[in-house]
Amino acid sequence: MTTDTATDAFEEHRPFLLGVAYRMLGRVADAEDVVQDAWLRWSAADRDDVRIPRAYLVRVTTRLALDRLARIKAHGETYVGPWLPEPYVTDFGATVQDTAERAVLADSVSLAVLVVLESLSPLERAVFVLREAFGYPYAEIATVLDRTEAAVRQLAGRARRHVEERRPRYEVDPVQRRELTERFLAAAADGDLAGLMALLAPDARLVGDSGGLAKAPVRVLESADHVARFLAGVARKGAPDLSFRFLEINGGPAVLVLSGDKPDSVLQLDVADGRVQSVYVIRNPDKLRTLTV
Repeated sequence: MTTDTATDAFEEHRPFLLGVAYRMLGRVADAEDVVQDAWLRWSAADRDDVRIPRAYLVRVTTRLALDRLARIKAHGETYVGPWLPEPYVTDFGATVQDTAERAVLADSVSLAVLVVLESLSPLERAVFVLREAFGYPYAEIATVLDRTEAAVRQLAGRARRHVEERRPRYEVDPVQRRELTERFLAAAADGDLAGLMALLAPDARLVGDSGGLAKAPVRVLESADHVARFLAGVARKGAPDLSFRFLEINGGPAVLVLSGDKPDSVLQLDVADGRVQSVYVIRNPDKLRTLTV
């Protein structure tokens, strides 16, 4: 395999590898670093030992992500306020034709699911990602992780139960989410308390992630009343030169809020029964650097 051929083979699989690494880590920059390290391993590999490039690259990427995830957990750094994954720009609607497959991919990368995945062990998370998001057979996952198939099945069962117990049940219809997001944004921008209350479920919650580097609630806000009053209060204070851009983030419609030409925050809603169940606001500037206008 020539250098150009090796590069072409890697670039063909790069988006898939980035998807695996991001679901493992919940951090775009870390996922990109892992994929870059995988490239270095790939470029130095003996081609005679690589029968199936994709299988080799997935194994290397997963193991590198596992190592990084273990270091992150061992470091045990304290995070100020609620934590949300770094926003990840997706385009499943344009790139995946099969509706069922698109729904699975969108769910596996959603903010709500990634928050739950943070509570899994690194091995459980790897098995869950490969099995549930990408449909890998247990035997292939066993090869990737250098574990027995029986051990992988046990890890998969434990991870699936954990996620199912904690995963919120939201609708994933992008059309409805987009329509509600537009109405919600208009009400929030106007400080329309009644309009916000009409859109929010009674037990709605707002999760704000700032990492202590921007203004956001340091605790999760619970109930429609608290969420609506908070957003109306933000609108009353006002902010100059704000603009909004819709885009697909983590498998669903979201709003990128710009202050001038710089990302200020990302807002995304989870919806069920025609009402807003969860409001996610990401304001940590370190998590917005990869978003381009």
